[in-house]
Amino acid sequence: MGKKIKKEVEPPPKDVFDPLIIESKKAATVVLMLNSPEEEILAKACEAIYKFALKGEENKTTLLELGAVEPLTKLLTHEDKIVRRNATMIFGILASNNDVKKLLRELDVMNSVIAQLAPEEEVVIHEFASLCLANMSAEYTSKVQIFEHGGLEPLIRLLSSPDPDVKKNSMECIYNLVQDFQCRAKLQELNAIPPILDLLKSEYPVIQLLALKTLGVITNDKESRIMLRDNQGLDHLIKILETKELNDLHIEALAVIANCLEDMDTVVQIQQTGGLKKLLSFAENSTIPDIQKNAAKAITKAAYDPENRKLFHEQEVEKCLVALLGSENDGTKIAASQAISAMCENSGSKDFFNNQGIPQLIQLLKSDNEEVWEAAALALAHLTTCNPANANAAAEADGIDPLINVLSSKRDGAIANAATVLTNMAMQEPLRLNIQNHDIMHAIISPLRSANTVVQSKAALAVTATACDVEARTELRNSGGLEPLVELLRSKNDEVRKHASWAVMVCAGDELTANELCRLGALDILEEVNVSGTRKNKFSEAAYNKLLNNNLSLKYSQTGYLSSSNIINDGFYDYGRINPGTKLLPLKELCLQEPSDLRAVLLINSKSYVSPPSSMEDKSDVGYGRSISSSSSLRRSSKEKNNAGFGSPIEDKSEPASGRNTVLSKSATKEKGWRKSKGKKEEEKVKEEEEVMVVPKFVGEGSSEKEWCPPSDPDFSMYVYEVTKSILPITNIKEQIEDLAKYVAEKMGGKIPKEKLPDFSWELHISELKFQLKSNVIPIGHVKKGIFYHRALLFKALADRIGIGCSLVRGEYGRAWNEVMLQNDSRKGVIGGLPAPEMYVIDLMFHPGGLMKLRSREADLYRFL
Repeated sequence: MGKKIKKEVEPPPKDVFDPLIIESKKAATVVLMLNSPEEEILAKACEAIYKFALKGEENKTTLLELGAVEPLTKLLTHEDKIVRRNATMIFGILASNNDVKKLLRELDVMNSVIAQLAPEEEVVIHEFASLCLANMSAEYTSKVQIFEHGGLEPLIRLLSSPDPDVKKNSMECIYNLVQDFQCRAKLQELNAIPPILDLLKSEYPVIQLLALKTLGVITNDKESRIMLRDNQGLDHLIKILETKELNDLHIEALAVIANCLEDMDTVVQIQQTGGLKKLLSFAENSTIPDIQKNAAKAITKAAYDPENRKLFHEQEVEKCLVALLGSENDGTKIAASQAISAMCENSGSKDFFNNQGIPQLIQLLKSDNEEVWEAAALALAHLTTCNPANANAAAEADGIDPLINVLSSKRDGAIANAATVLTNMAMQEPLRLNIQNHDIMHAIISPLRSANTVVQSKAALAVTATACDVEARTELRNSGGLEPLVELLRSKNDEVRKHASWAVMVCAGDELTANELCRLGALDILEEVNVSGTRKNKFSEAAYNKLLNNNLSLKYSQTGYLSSSNIINDGFYDYGRINPGTKLLPLKELCLQEPSDLRAVLLINSKSYVSPPSSMEDKSDVGYGRSISSSSSLRRSSKEKNNAGFGSPIEDKSEPASGRNTVLSKSATKEKGWRKSKGKKEEEKVKEEEEVMVVPKFVGEGSSEKEWCPPSDPDFSMYVYEVTKSILPITNIKEQIEDLAKYVAEKMGGKIPKEKLPDFSWELHISELKFQLKSNVIPIGHVKKGIFYHRALLFKALADRIGIGCSLVRGEYGRAWNEVMLQNDSRKGVIGGLPAPEMYVIDLMFHPGGLMKLRSREADLYRFL
């Protein structure tokens, strides 16, 4: 063997850099290495950065500040698989930082991340790419980017991945995406429900939970519910409920079932398979409050469908709900109350809760939790609506006090619901009286002042139901409840305005309350509302008319019409026609004005006045605002001759000129002497009683302040007395009308032929009265020469005193007339064996006492007047 010769080592080429092993302890140095062209350095730098980022949020912020994100985004598409993998892992971790997420959106890297979900990529890349998307999808803008770049489809595909982390990340990202309706629609197209249902069998609870939460969102859409049912998803859900070991999933499973129960087909399927009974039993027997709550919510959702309610009622769901009311958990109580509210649409369920349910709900009104009040009151509102038996049951369970207490709640919903229950109860008079005894009128004031329109509306409706008698309205008025009620008439909300108008209409049922409402401006507001074509409603018009009926002077001035039910009382005055929106001056102000060329104001007042001091007795021609006319005018007027043949209560007069002994009949003649003494005594007695009630014009002779009252009208007082004694006893209504018409005509200047009407100098007479009284206001009894509108007003005023039903209608050019309804003498138009009533107009001018049948109003009246 030859001797071995040692081979010499060749030196390295001069143009090659010798390998350098670098150990860096600074993150900044490693970040700089991300720009290296060498795959090995890039791979190692990424690995080091990944480990650094895993250590905490501060390190992620440091990497962001060092500018590591931008070069890393370029590495997502690197040719080297290891570099690409390591860069993806870094972004999976970094994307949990909000600032990093913001920068990634700006750099528009979503497409690069989604590309890493391709089937040919490694499982590790799938894991961290899906983790990155899961972190990013928590924000809306990122969701849009993921959806627009087609990220949903590869994510659904990864639900079948063998790696549980990939499944978890993909499912989490999908859950975030389906919060948007566009993504839910796309999910149905991609048939995502079967792979999601498969995840319910996973051995990892977090994956199961994410799958259930996702199903809970997507089953809000009907199409998804159908897909779930077609893929036997309900069976999976029921099995989860039956498995005690999966109790951590029961709440979410119930949420999905709740959505599915909204479809009738689903309810039928569950019922047929016995799942419905299992569900109710599960809810009733569970000891976990959230499970009970979600079960009640499931029933609530399903019960909105009438067929579902029917099935539930057959399965005795009411027993389950009553049991849940007894839960110690407030959330369960609320959910059960809401379910009862939904089930109340079924009449059978409503009847069931009469004995079992209403007492428990009343108890819930005494809870410390006002949210419980709201839910319980809502259930009671549904139970008592159109159901007197349930309303009685609520009262028998001592529910009035707690309901009124709820009116002071801080929760608007609780107040509105309680007001509704009280309204339903007040529909029955015994309950209404009981509610009134619990100070409802004071308690309702705060809700009337609420800023919430629903509360305002329900409170106004409660006033409508409870203010049905004088005592209640008086209490409301004295408590200051009318002011907020009137303010609600201005509301821009149609429902509030309608119910407030209704309440005002009810409150205007007595004169004092109606006057107070008018003083507060209700009449002006309603007038303004009714002018508007969009704001007015039937109730606003009815309320306005009701208030006008308590202010007939304004009604006649505005509408030119008083019906037979509008009774003219003392203090009524005819100012003449005024336009809508024009304010009618009060009588006192009109009386204190100096006489002018304006139309005379006609006053109706039969009240006596207090006799003035002797030094003022003779000053009968002084104006109303400054002195008082003599009381002797009453005595003088009683001695005037009655040419129409109407007996005087003081003295015997001549026979009637008409030759008809209508008033002074034989029986009346026999009683003349008796009338003289007794009539005079009664008159003086009545006069004394009236003087006690009427406020005198002057309070004491030496008083510095003079208290005003309307000018009296002794002549009109005598008219009332005479027609009461002479015409009232007549039994034939037609004769009553004819005799009263003749009486009125005689007091106003007698019969006036049409051709002589222009010569009838009534204007001069009225002017003289204005000058004499020093006022534009003339008591009707002072007018001795009157035309159409004077006579029609006097006829209506006297007819109302003796019970003759007639209307007063204002026409044009000083015309006015009275209309009466009389039975037709002929057999034409017979209804039920009685003659049909017809409308007649009374002649008070040309042929006093004549009646003309109204067929065509315009033509007939033109001819008649």
